[in-house]
Amino acid sequence: MTIWQQLFTRRMAICIFTGFVSGLPLYLLLNLVPAWLRTEHIDLKVIGAFALIQFPYTWKFLWSPFLDRYALPLLGRRRGWMLLTQASLLVVIASMGGFSPQNDLGTIVLLATLLAFLSATQDIVLDAYRRELLLDNELGLGNAVHVNAYRIAGLIPGSVSLILADHLPWDMVFLITALFMIPGMVMTLMVKEPHRAAPPKTLREAVIEPFHEFITRKGWQSALLILAFLFFYKLGDSLCTALATPFYLDMGFTKSQIGLIAKNAGLWPAVIGALLGGIWMLKIGINRALWLFGVVQVVSIFGFYWLATQGHQTEITATNLMQLGFVIGLEALGVGLGTAAFVAYIAQSTHPAYTATQFALFTSLAAVPRTFVNATAGWLVEQLQWSGFFLMCAALAIPGMLLLFKVAPWNGETKLK
Repeated sequence: MTIWQQLFTRRMAICIFTGFVSGLPLYLLLNLVPAWLRTEHIDLKVIGAFALIQFPYTWKFLWSPFLDRYALPLLGRRRGWMLLTQASLLVVIASMGGFSPQNDLGTIVLLATLLAFLSATQDIVLDAYRRELLLDNELGLGNAVHVNAYRIAGLIPGSVSLILADHLPWDMVFLITALFMIPGMVMTLMVKEPHRAAPPKTLREAVIEPFHEFITRKGWQSALLILAFLFFYKLGDSLCTALATPFYLDMGFTKSQIGLIAKNAGLWPAVIGALLGGIWMLKIGINRALWLFGVVQVVSIFGFYWLATQGHQTEITATNLMQLGFVIGLEALGVGLGTAAFVAYIAQSTHPAYTATQFALFTSLAAVPRTFVNATAGWLVEQLQWSGFFLMCAALAIPGMLLLFKVAPWNGETKLK
């Protein structure tokens, strides 16, 4: 089967929907909520601390065994949880805009935390479903397609919703954003339940065995190296974009300019990056992809540093917009490539019998920087200014690259199999 034949299959089409519906809630928390709070004159340090509400992404492995063990009625073990979380996310997102950041900040924090919990739970079951859906030789390409759609979903809260916010009240903006969950719900009703591995027979087995299997697979040392790599590989890039939208606003760009230029400039590089990443992984394997794409990811951080050195612009010119578009495009290319390889590596590292729990464990650890380290971003910017902040992000990207010598050596594999 040719690469193009592998790309245009029903399984890859499903990966588009899983990526889109998975990315929408997260990018709402990362892009739309900070922009909403900033335009309502909430302090930058408070906005940075909002990253802490994403703690469910870090701790989702704690309740993932329940999703491995138990099935909801009617739709099955995977699809039942998928539909429940998607419907709940639609309701929570739609209701969030009805509150005022100045007067109801506590309520907004609670709703945002609930949104993060539901989104993390949805990710558990979507990751498990996708791992059971794809054949082993489709992991690189399938996860690249998923990442592609994940990034495209960011255009809704990060572009469409920001543009709407210049013309509509915030409650309408959040309602319209929530409606984009409907395609995922339709997909859930139309697909079939996978039956690649039998579910754990007891809750104890669902809790204990995934961790026991991972630790005993190659020993404690190998397990700890893998966990350290999962923490550090995306650390610099994640922190770099933690306050991206407030950064663009501080540089003098309007919400509509950010929506039209910054986000759309990142669309095609992200699409091309993730798609090429998946195709290249078929040829060069996941190990070499992690090396090559990681380098691009590090280089893209320096684009933000360069933009920060330009300072605040009192009047935005066409040149300024081109500079912003170039920086965002480079970052999107690096993230598209790096994330495609990273997610494929995680999928390859899971055991089919414990998909949900192990996938949740690995992605939870990868989310730690985004949740806890990113919460300090506002404070770090105030201490270092934007340019110093981005230089620090570049330095934090180096440990993950060095760990590749141990967890994914260049000649450790020749092809994804």
